[in-house]
Amino acid sequence: MVNINNQGKEDHTYDAIVIGSGMSGGWSAKELAENGLKTLLLERGREVKHNVDYPTTNLQPYELEHRGRVNHKVLAENPIVGRCYAFKEDTEHFFVKDTEHPYIQESPFDWIRGYQTGGRSLLWARQVQRWSDFDFEGPARDGFAVDWPIRYKDVAPWYSHVEKFVGVSGNPDGLESLPDGEFLPPLEMTAMEEYFKNSMAKHYPDRPVIIGRCAHITGNFEYYAQQGRGGCQNRTLCQRGCPFGGYFSSNSSTIPWAMKTGNLSIRHHSVVHSIIYDDEKGKATGVRVIDANTNTATEYFARIIFVNAGSINSNLILLNSTSSRFPEGLGNDNGLLGKYVAFHNYRAGISGEYEGLKEYRTAGRRPTGGYIPRFRNLRQQETDFLRGYAAGLSGHRRIHTDRSGVGQSLKDNLLNPKYGPWGIGSHMMGETIPKESNYVKLDQDKKDQWGIPQARINIQYDDNDEKMIADYLEQMEDMFHRAGITNIRKRDDKRAPGLDIHEMGGVRMGRDPKTSLLNKWNQFHNCPNVFVTDGACMTSTSTQNPSLTYMMLSARAANYAVDELKKMNL
Repeated sequence: MVNINNQGKEDHTYDAIVIGSGMSGGWSAKELAENGLKTLLLERGREVKHNVDYPTTNLQPYELEHRGRVNHKVLAENPIVGRCYAFKEDTEHFFVKDTEHPYIQESPFDWIRGYQTGGRSLLWARQVQRWSDFDFEGPARDGFAVDWPIRYKDVAPWYSHVEKFVGVSGNPDGLESLPDGEFLPPLEMTAMEEYFKNSMAKHYPDRPVIIGRCAHITGNFEYYAQQGRGGCQNRTLCQRGCPFGGYFSSNSSTIPWAMKTGNLSIRHHSVVHSIIYDDEKGKATGVRVIDANTNTATEYFARIIFVNAGSINSNLILLNSTSSRFPEGLGNDNGLLGKYVAFHNYRAGISGEYEGLKEYRTAGRRPTGGYIPRFRNLRQQETDFLRGYAAGLSGHRRIHTDRSGVGQSLKDNLLNPKYGPWGIGSHMMGETIPKESNYVKLDQDKKDQWGIPQARINIQYDDNDEKMIADYLEQMEDMFHRAGITNIRKRDDKRAPGLDIHEMGGVRMGRDPKTSLLNKWNQFHNCPNVFVTDGACMTSTSTQNPSLTYMMLSARAANYAVDELKKMNL
């Protein structure tokens, strides 16, 4: 039996509580604290301080025991997280291991997690694209999910608000499907990517190829120095934690900024059990927290609560927040909590070679690549599947280094590599359709080490996804052929959902309390002092990387909540 510490209620009372310190939680905390609210930020993992707790950030390859590769024993013990592209010897300390927080897979799902200050904001791929009305109007137009309660005009100023603080490198491309933002200087395309861009402009003018927009500082350095951040050094060691603060993370940006206000307190090793609902007051009053190390339960109280625990964990917390008013989970009058979960389809890819452009080569590094915005079913339905896909693109000159010599001959070979043909590759990022059959729920029997029911996850591909994969491979092969690319190789790696690390939904926004859980301000229809602004709130997934939208929604909702508190409406 867990003992609850209720002593010193005044010491445990704040204006606002934020659950989770990752991408969205950091933004919620920053905006609330900046607006004068005494804010408690709860993080279930350990403390990671910027530029203090990045143990591998400056190590050379030869200083890593296995030269960056995860040893076989660790991989054997962690088959799920071991499949993640970023899980390497220099980053494994930022990932949750398979045995540390088990869950039940009704169907294969690779749940990738990071439990520490900043969460997965230390590990993300840093690609940031705005949504357009093609995305916000998509469900209503194409007849799936429910209508988003917001449109691009409602959120455009908040995208700008977030981008200016984050630092986004990009080029104003003038695309209706991918609105321009507040950009720092763009990074360069390689000669191969530029060639492919120009080829597509000739053959497919409706399929633009652009440089990826990424959360890296490439200009306005004096402004970002106020955050203690420096410019991106193009090290491409981002997942280790950047000592320069060159890319955005909660650790380097929002949390230190919030701490400067004097209004933010952070409690680590705090596993949120549930949100406390007061039947008499008709609102949530606090959060029940279990200490991850001692299993002691403590209650904290606040006027407003922001749920930013990460999509699946946010669903689990809300499902476990039962009361006489909400016996099936907080706000769950319609039985939709935990349902209509979706993700991004990354299964397919394509690669090839190009024999031209021999006068060019690639040198150095960069933290982004080319990007092809969605072009299928954009303005009208034109295929036998709903929605579409975006695509990453990378072109590089291949290098062969002869390591067969000894002594001087080896040195000469290493200093004089031989250049081969250009290589080009692409991967898809497909929109999946939220379905009631894709859900997260609490297991009735199994509990985790903190006495909380384990997650039971059933998230699967469907026929729409399979048709989309086939179309991506067909269209990209045609585009490669038209560009004169040869030795084309297509792949479908059949990966399970989850490795995209873009799980979304379960607590979706909408206009009608009968068909959704959150309103246009990300607050529960029937418990308005609780807000959900991480991936759990998403009504649909679009094709863009979602983190920028999470941050935007968090900032927007936090400022709305502050205004409502001032009006005494919460």
